[in-house]
Formats: sequence, C-alpha cells, structure tokens
Amino acid sequence: MKIAIGADHRGSELRDHLAGWLVQQEYEVIDLGFSGGRTCDYPDLAHAVAHQVATGKCEYGVLIDGIGIGMCIAANKVRSVRAALVHDEIGAELSRRHADANVLCLPADLLGQKIVHRIVRTWLTTEFEGGRHARRVAKISAIEEGAAPTSIGDATIVSETE
Repeated sequence: MKIAIGADHRGSELRDHLAGWLVQQEYEVIDLGFSGGRTCDYPDLAHAVAHQVATGKCEYGVLIDGIGIGMCIAANKVRSVRAALVHDEIGAELSRRHADANVLCLPADLLGQKIVHRIVRTWLTTEFEGGRHARRVAKISAIEEGAAPTSIGDATIVSETE
C-alpha cells in the first residue's frame, strides 16, 4: 500500500518519525513533507498529499500540522478527498468505517508518538463498512459536483422538531 505523507513546519518532526515507522510496517511512503527551519504554508502540503490520493497515485494520505484543522480544511477542497481530523482510535476507526476517509489529518501539538502509532494502525487497517454509509459518501460526492445531496436516492431530511 502506498501512502503520501506531508507536514508543515510544526508537524515535520512527527512526520519524519511516522514516515520511518510506516516503512518499518512495510508500507510504501511518498514523503511530500516540508523540511527546513523556516515556516511554510500548510495548504501547499495539503494539496500535494491530497492530489496524490485524488489521482490514485497513493491509496491514502497522512497530513500533520500543529492542530490539524488547517490541513483538513485544505485537503477537503480537493475533489474525491475525504480528509478526517483524528485525535484517537475511535475517530480513526469511524472515519474509515463510516466516512471512507482517505486522508488522515493529525495534530502534532496535541498527540504523542505512541497514540499516533495506534491511530494510524487503526486507520489503515479499518475497512469501509459500506451499506447505508455508501449512500452517505455518495451524497458527499454529489455535493462536490454541485448537486444537492437529496439528488441521491433515499434522501432523509430530519426537521428541527424531530
């Protein structure tokens, strides 16, 4: 399995560690991350990794910045990317099982290496559940294409009173 990985200046140390760990786990890693002592703009790295996933050059992507929010927002602007900001193993599992996330965003300032290993292992080994979740992912794709999610069959809209 091929994984693209990238980080801004605040996530570069964790990216270096994680890239090495992934290689030890026998994954192929495409490191698109930032190197150097200066600051960089996280959207550049988010786009580079998301593009690798969107074009099928890599099956998955991992993005790391200080708190993960900026990378996640930027990556989700790339068509067919479903990036998820994850802080624990439950989020890792559910982002894959229910949302078929294909880019994992991690907050370097908030997580240690051991929990990151558990999160990444869970995320990479959890399969998409399909079923009702496939319909929901299709609705996300419809939104990407400029259509209403209700254009996908079996639309359910819940009113505020329900």
